[in-house]
Amino acid sequence: MEFKDYYKTMGVERGATQDEIKRAHRTLARKYHPDVSKEPNAEARFKEIGEAYEVLKDPEKRAAYDQLGANWKGGQEFRPPPDWNAGFETRGGGFGAGEGGDYSDFFETLFSRGFGAQRGAQRGGAAFHAPGQDRHAKIQIDLEDAYHGATRRVTLQVPLLDAQGHVTTREHTIEFSIPKGVRAGQQIRLAGQGDAGMGQGAPGDLYLEIEFRPHAHYRIDKHDVYLDLPVAPWEAALGAQIDVPTPSGFLDLKIAPGSVEGRKLRLKGRGIPARTPGDFYFVLKIALPAADTEAAQEFYRSMAAQFKSFNPRAKLGVVE
Repeated sequence: MEFKDYYKTMGVERGATQDEIKRAHRTLARKYHPDVSKEPNAEARFKEIGEAYEVLKDPEKRAAYDQLGANWKGGQEFRPPPDWNAGFETRGGGFGAGEGGDYSDFFETLFSRGFGAQRGAQRGGAAFHAPGQDRHAKIQIDLEDAYHGATRRVTLQVPLLDAQGHVTTREHTIEFSIPKGVRAGQQIRLAGQGDAGMGQGAPGDLYLEIEFRPHAHYRIDKHDVYLDLPVAPWEAALGAQIDVPTPSGFLDLKIAPGSVEGRKLRLKGRGIPARTPGDFYFVLKIALPAADTEAAQEFYRSMAAQFKSFNPRAKLGVVE
């Protein structure tokens, strides 16, 4: 996927005001409108300009896009990090191509969720007594928080415009409780933490969408948790009782004799807690000692002689 430099597409500086972006769009849209333009590739340029304007005209999308940094160049191979928009507080709940036009894969990857359209219906209200809008933010938590529950404090970035029309952000620090058993994609509702209402209107709510931070050891699939477990060759071949970690503490695990690489050992109900809790899986990985001494190398040579008839590639049809 190619990175899109929306500022270059619009012909404006990264520090341009919203009014400058609006004027640039008006000029370029007239120049490349396919119904009147004589320019080559007018239709393609018109789409590119429309996509760039869709991002840069919106302070929330623009602030999130800007945090990707100015070092990316248009056309470079690009993959956004999974947490690229975590911590941004927006009014949006989702933005798809069907609501605005035919957008590139780059746009869809960044903005198909979390920006733009409201998830629910707009709140109603009489004039001067309108309820405030709900807001949304994506946050990351640790896997251990889902096992035990926790109280956390997080500072969100709220995009807004200053008096000169530049996009800036203000900080919104909140404290919230993470319920035991929370899963990725679930939302935590903070009542009254959204936009202020008008007049006597009640404030909106803030919805926090949960993501798990990448863990050094564990992988998560819904409520199931996986750990690649290194074992020595003799532990796999002869069996062993070993001490192993889980997010809820260490435990003793029995390795059956004759275990092989990739074998899964399941602890039923020891995944993320829930009404129906997930399972915990150990996936065996054979860890080989380094042959970094003469004695170790001699041991491997003797093992090769001992297992001379062993063909590790037999299943691939290799005859040795």
